[in-house]
Order: sequence, then C-alpha cells, then structure tokens
Amino acid sequence: MADPVLSFTERGIYCPAADIYIDPWRPVPRALITHAHSDHARPGHGSYLATPLTAAMIRHRLGVEVQELPFGEGLRIGGATISFHPAGHVPGSAQVRVEVGGEVWVVSGDYKLEPDGLCEPFEPVRCHAFITECTFGLPVFRWQPQPEVAAEINAWWRANREAGRASLLGAYSLGKAQRLISMLDPEIGPILTHGAVEGSNAVLRAAGAFHCETIPVTPEFDRKAYPAPMVIAPPSAFGTSWARKFGPAQTGFASGWMRLRGVRRRRGVQRGFVISDHADWPALLRAIKDTGAEKIYPTHGYVDIFAQYLRSEGYDATPVPTEFGGDEDSGEQSGDAA
Repeated sequence: MADPVLSFTERGIYCPAADIYIDPWRPVPRALITHAHSDHARPGHGSYLATPLTAAMIRHRLGVEVQELPFGEGLRIGGATISFHPAGHVPGSAQVRVEVGGEVWVVSGDYKLEPDGLCEPFEPVRCHAFITECTFGLPVFRWQPQPEVAAEINAWWRANREAGRASLLGAYSLGKAQRLISMLDPEIGPILTHGAVEGSNAVLRAAGAFHCETIPVTPEFDRKAYPAPMVIAPPSAFGTSWARKFGPAQTGFASGWMRLRGVRRRRGVQRGFVISDHADWPALLRAIKDTGAEKIYPTHGYVDIFAQYLRSEGYDATPVPTEFGGDEDSGEQSGDAA
C-alpha cells in the first residue's frame, strides 16, 4: 500500500514526498502556513511558505522571513505539487492542495463560506481526501446573514452613544476586527482601535486589503475628544486600566460562541453578537460535499460527533487530534492585549 499523501505526526500534518509540514505546532525545518493566527503560525520554524498577505502578517507578528506563493500557483517541492486556494477565513487565509502521484489531499486550515467583503472568497477544491476544521461542527451553530448582524451592532452602538456610553466590542485583532470595522456605520461616531488591532490594520492597509478609517488609542488619549466611541479591542483588554480610559461603557463580544447560552455570562460581557470567521454546520457540510472527497479527516472542534455524523452520511471519516485552538479567540497572544 502506498504511503498517504499526508500523515499526522506529533509535530503536525506532514507531507513525506515534500518533507514539509502544514501549520506545525512544534518547530520544524520547513512549514507551510495557512493563515497568520498564532495557533497556526508559530515561531521557531526553519522556513515559512505562505500567501503574500499571510506572509506580510507573519513578518509583522513573528519578525521572520517568509517565502510567498500566490493563490492558484503550483510549486513543485520534492515529489509533491503544492498550491494555495482561498479559505475565506481572514484576509490571505488559504487551503493547501497537495498532489502526489495524481492523488490530491486538501488541508482546509480555518475557513468560512459566507462572503464578507474583506476576505478572498472560499474556493472549493476537488480532492480525494479533505482535512477539515469543525470548530462549530454541531447543528446548533447556524449563522445569521452578515447584514443582519451589522444592523444589530450598529443599533447597539447608536443606543449607547445616545446614552453617553462608549461601546467596547471584543474581537480577534486579525480578521474579525477588520470585518467588524467594515460593518460599522461611521456616521454614528468615531471608531477607535486597540494597538493590536491597529497593527493588523496597518499591515492590511499597506497591502491594499483594508481601507476603513480608524483612530488608534495612544497613551495620550483624551476621551473628551472622542465621546461615546466604538472601540474595537481584543477581549483580553477588557477589565484592564486600558479599557477604563473610555469612561462609562458597555462591553460586547462578537463570536460564534455567542450562539451558546451561558458563554456571554462566562465572558463577562453585556452583549453578545453571533458572528464567526469559521463555517457553521450547513457550510461545513456544503464545503465537504463540494470537494468530492471520500475520505474526510475532521480536526479541531467537535471532531468525534462530526465524524460520526459524516459516517452516517456515507463518508469515510476519521477524527484527527491536532493542537490548533478550538476557540476562535484562543489565537490571541498575551502581547496582543498591550
């Protein structure tokens, strides 16, 4: 029996034909990176390969050299041909297509199917085997259309502003933050950003991938100059002296986890908005169907339940343990809260 195109090791997903790892969680000589969230793009590798936008963000976050490979371009490495295809998760995020001897495997990375006006839209890739995330792999997870969530967020901000309160909205500093900013109505008031968010904004603006105007919160910040603003920040900044700069405020959190009762309470926020940069249940099933793959390997999420459901639908589904973050906020590094 021939060796599989990809194997699962203690260091990460490995391609023997190319001697390269995909999103490895331990240091390796050569790494392919699907996107720049810190549970997928980690320090310590000998070399990095990513899409141009992901490469720019990795340089910003890790300070390392990164080889770039544009979407859709095949690269021969050893006995394998590698290419990146849009995942729709965050700007620059990619699925990795690996072909060896005519057999094609795809690693999804993190992905979503709903167009958000910010990311490169998800592209189905035909393959024999599909390694898929299933962060939200339960039927309860079904997302509202983005315009509906945008209306909810803007109504909350408008009500807070009329009451003289700031609106502190927690979100990933890369991807989710920029998506939320693009959904805001700037006519309501000023949009302020935490330093971690503004750092990502700057990288994306330089690459021509983000165009919204924001006001970074600096040490000299005077809240009298920006009364009752919208403030976008990592959730780790809540409850700190930084967050108290804005005076009376309501806190909100934008996450797919807000779909579950009790999560908002445990997060200690006053308002939750259900919006995710990961695929919901229907989108996961549609993405898998569109690959045409017979072998499915669910990772990071409700892997056992999801695999069991897929098997009931006729797929050859095997859950695979990985060390990626199951929580869509787990990628925030402690330094992001500074």
